[in-house]
Parts: sequence; C-alpha cells; structure tokens
Amino acid sequence: MVTHVDRRAARVLLLDGQDRVLLMHGGDPARPGERWWFTPGGGLNEGETHAEAAARELFEETGLRVDPAQLGESVHHEVAEFSYRNRSYRQDQHFFVHRVPRWEVSTAGYDADEQETITESRWWTAAEIEASTEQLFPDRLADLVRKVA
Repeated sequence: MVTHVDRRAARVLLLDGQDRVLLMHGGDPARPGERWWFTPGGGLNEGETHAEAAARELFEETGLRVDPAQLGESVHHEVAEFSYRNRSYRQDQHFFVHRVPRWEVSTAGYDADEQETITESRWWTAAEIEASTEQLFPDRLADLVRKVA
C-alpha cells in the first residue's frame, strides 16, 4: 500500500501585460532527465493562509513581492498526486492570479531545493501551452489561463 504525504499548497498564475503566464521548468532529482513546467508556488508553512503562502512563494521563486490581500480569492482548486524524492504526495492546492505589466524573474530567493530543481522560467501564451508537447502542470492549464486572462 502506498502512503501519501498530505500537503496543502498555494500556486500563482502570474500574468503579464500580454496575458502570458509565467512557468518554471524543473524536475525531481530522483528522476534525472525528466522535466516539466509548472506555476510558481509551494507548500503552506504552519499557520499560513493560502494567500500568504502564495505571496511568499511568489517572492521566493520570482523576486516579486505582493501583499497577500492583492491576490484576492483562489480562482482554481485541485488535488494533485505526484511523487518527489521517492515520496508520494497528495497535494490540495489553490491557485491565485496576479497581474504585472512585465517582470524579470530573480532567482536570488531560491532555497537549496529550488536551486537544485528549477532550471529556468519562461512566459507562455495559452496557445503555446496548447501546442506544446512538454509536460505542463496543472492539467488544462491553457483553459485556466484563458479563463482568468
């Protein structure tokens, strides 16, 4: 029987002035060579709200500081199951939207794990997401970007 680590997380759909979404590219050190694209975000710390975690993670992973109140309400919720470093996770995650005219990502806030696992970031249009053959998360990301753009 597989035991899942239950985890709560918050993610951000960071949109620029051209309705492109920022995605990070990386992977799991336990599975070298396998990479995917994903939105900025991560697990909640003890006592954090989803919006507080989303704002903290956005700053750590992109250098963009926002007040959690600016993120408003969650626009999407899902439960994702995945493995990372040979552990199975069931992640209950909420997605928030934040808009910027444009933004240059800073990796200065990466922790050791992020330095090891995130290799690049890129702005994507919904059409580019749909046309891509790469792994992108969450599922139906292009539809979600169109919905909030």
